[in-house]
Amino acid sequence: MNTNTDSSGSLDRLAAEEFPVTENHIYLNHAAISPWPERARRAVQAFAEGITRDGSLHFQDWQETERSLRERIRDLLNASGTETIALVPNTSAGLSLVAAGLDWRPGDNVVITDSEFPSNRMPWEALAGQGVEVREALCTPAGDADCEGNILRLVDDRTRVVSVSSVQFGTGRALDLERIGQALSGSDTAFCVDAIQSLGAFPFDLEAIRADFVAADGHKWLLGPEGLGLFYCAPQWLERLHLHQWGWHMAEPFGDFDAREWRPATTARRFEPGTPNTPSNHALEASLSLLQEVGIVRVAERIQARVEYLIEGLSALSDAEFISPVDAGLRAGILNVRFGGRTDKVYQALREGGVQVLTRAGGIRFAPHFYNRYSELDRVLEIVRGA
Repeated sequence: MNTNTDSSGSLDRLAAEEFPVTENHIYLNHAAISPWPERARRAVQAFAEGITRDGSLHFQDWQETERSLRERIRDLLNASGTETIALVPNTSAGLSLVAAGLDWRPGDNVVITDSEFPSNRMPWEALAGQGVEVREALCTPAGDADCEGNILRLVDDRTRVVSVSSVQFGTGRALDLERIGQALSGSDTAFCVDAIQSLGAFPFDLEAIRADFVAADGHKWLLGPEGLGLFYCAPQWLERLHLHQWGWHMAEPFGDFDAREWRPATTARRFEPGTPNTPSNHALEASLSLLQEVGIVRVAERIQARVEYLIEGLSALSDAEFISPVDAGLRAGILNVRFGGRTDKVYQALREGGVQVLTRAGGIRFAPHFYNRYSELDRVLEIVRGA
């Protein structure tokens, strides 16, 4: 039974109002695709009704929503200003801007980990034809390896980029980004972070992390739509990345469609060649408003408490083997567990019981968000025990 209570009943009521998904599902799949909060649905519905009724009459309102979205992203990253933030289709697009934008020489290398999602592996592997080596640091098993030390030990004077996920998608291992960023600070090696598995779930402080580039998508912990992400580029890199996409939206003078003389914007808008994804802008802006209303620190506390609750409950099972680290300093919102010879059976029982999870890295990946109720977790533990 749950003995852990939250201090704010009003926050629980807000969560219940915003997530009708809880009426039909126990949703623990936020490391994959998250449900939208009600306010995101309403925002897109209002946009759709407006454009259906009035066409582009409310164009200036759309622009204001986009400005608000950029400001919310700036706040989420603790960035110095919105001029460093681009809106991109997804994480892969952001990371590819870096991989395609640097001047590579044969013999250069990139350091990643051995457990990266393809988005943070393929853009670097695609540079093999240019003589670029991809070095994979040992980060498994997640609870034992000195991942950060292994990463830094692979760095030499030909390492152009260290690119890591803030949280590994399979194991749930959270990296000490501040340690890596501090070690690379002042060197010729750029620091790139795929933040998709932590942004929206835990605080992110660019000032402390010292990342040169950050990419993330909106459809996981940010509770937004697929097809819209963010890309942060540190000011000193804005004009050093070569551009490979061109269009009206990235040019100056902005909005002068008759101009025959133009130049790329000096801000991160230079990475946005064409028309914005306006419907998704409305959805993500609304979703971020919820996270910021709750407060990202409070969101993180609630996620950690729910992961801890699952760890305590599952630890009582003799066949539960944690793929994810159980140490609070190494974990984030992902808990991956295998159950001896009955992992597949447990997974099927969970799915049949209305629990949305996925299998990853040989185990079952649980990924709760701040709004999940402890009564839901009790039901999950009951299903696992009875499978």
